This record gives sequence, C-alpha cells and structure tokens, in this order.
Amino acid sequence: MSIQIRSAEKQDAETILNFINELAIYEKEPDAVLNTVSEIEAKLFCEHARAHALICEQDGEAIGFAVYFYNYSTWLGKHGLYLEDLYVSQDNRGNGAGKAIMQYLARQALANDCGRFEWVVLDWNKPAIEFYDNIGAKAQSEWIIYRLAGDELKSFAEQGK
Repeated sequence: MSIQIRSAEKQDAETILNFINELAIYEKEPDAVLNTVSEIEAKLFCEHARAHALICEQDGEAIGFAVYFYNYSTWLGKHGLYLEDLYVSQDNRGNGAGKAIMQYLARQALANDCGRFEWVVLDWNKPAIEFYDNIGAKAQSEWIIYRLAGDELKSFAEQGK
C-alpha cells in the first residue's frame, strides 16, 4: 500500500469537488458547498493561483486532498503556510495518509522559508484534534476566529461609500 502525495492538476478538479462535498458532509454542512468544478479550475489552476491543492493517492487511487495558501506574518517577517482543508476519505483513515499530507506540507513550508504552518479545526472534531496533538502541533486557544461573509460582508463594505 503505497501512499503518494502530488500537486493537483486541472483534471483533478472534479475529484477535489467530490472530496470537498465529502468533507462538508463530515462537518455536518452538506448543503453549504457552493463551489463547482469550473470554479476550482479557474481559482486553483489559473496562472497566478493564490491557493494550491494536493492529491493523496494510494496505489494510484485518490484517497484525499488538501488545499493551502501562503500568508505573511508581520511579527516574523516571513510567509506562513495556511492549510485551508485536509480530507482523507472515511475508508482510508488510519493508514498514514493524513500524516503524509501534513509532512508534505511541512516540507513545503520549510522549502519556502515559512515561519509557520497553521490551520483551524472544529472544536468537536476529536479525531482530528488528537491527530494534530500527536504530530506535535500546539493549539492556539487564545485566538478567536472572526468572519464577515455574505450579506454582512457586503453591508459592511458598502458603509461609508
């Protein structure tokens, strides 16, 4: 059982969308995905893509994916690698695929002189939390995530125009 990690290619867009939908179901938000194959192709595989995707394969079959991008730490004066999504299909968990993806991304971060590799996890996702604890990641409990989206984003952006 050979696990391989590779950069996703445009022809992986449908596979990526399938994994996104599986992840949404796992995260109890099956109707929240608005993404499409054409959006994935346009955003992840354009000339100046701001986010990147990986495919995890076992014996040539796609079993998982990750999407990540680079940010910038003003305090460190270095870029950071931010993991947006990591998903391994239900039947393939526990075989080292998630760890292989995380190690691949850690190597990407180091190769690109990043000072950090960060992500968020839902507070109820105990298997993921245990996994992250086991690989040596440290929870940053002092930070609270805020979000403006949809109508709130539009309304705020239009204030004071």
